[in-house]
Amino acid sequence: MTVFEELREGKSYDIRDEKYQREAHGEMDRCRHLCWKINSTDPSDRGAVMALENELLNGQMTAESGNFFTPPFQIDCANRVFLGKNVFANHGLTVMSIGTITIEDGVMMGPEVGLFTVNHEPNNIRVIKTKEIHIKKNAWIGARVNILAGVTIGENAIVGTGSVVTKDIPDNCVAIGNPARVIKRINE
Repeated sequence: MTVFEELREGKSYDIRDEKYQREAHGEMDRCRHLCWKINSTDPSDRGAVMALENELLNGQMTAESGNFFTPPFQIDCANRVFLGKNVFANHGLTVMSIGTITIEDGVMMGPEVGLFTVNHEPNNIRVIKTKEIHIKKNAWIGARVNILAGVTIGENAIVGTGSVVTKDIPDNCVAIGNPARVIKRINE
């Protein structure tokens, strides 16, 4: 089992562990390099940007997929990001995905969204634990929203600008605030 699979199963890892260093930091180094290349590429050369994004995200950023992340952005473990079709992220996206992130079809993310699947143990900050993030179809994540480990954003949900999401947001709901709370249902 890989470090990523073990983390997904609930195992904690000391970040000094040799296996963690080899597997997780190997992926982080790959992603850091590719993000640097993407963020350094002339944005008017959309073909080059898309090719690099496709390499970073293991074939999920093709023209046929309709997916696009606007540079600059940073993703630490792109091998743990799973995308549907027509997923869009505006500039400034920050993704800490060692714990796995699934983003379904049609999701839109505004500028400077943060997705964080990892946290440290309070009694030993060198030990990490992860939980998945799942963003369902056609969700709209506003600018500067932070989504924390273990959260599911429901289908067609809207999360308002600047919100910090610490708990699941149901389908067809609008949520705002810190911590985010549901303020209304969207007429279906």
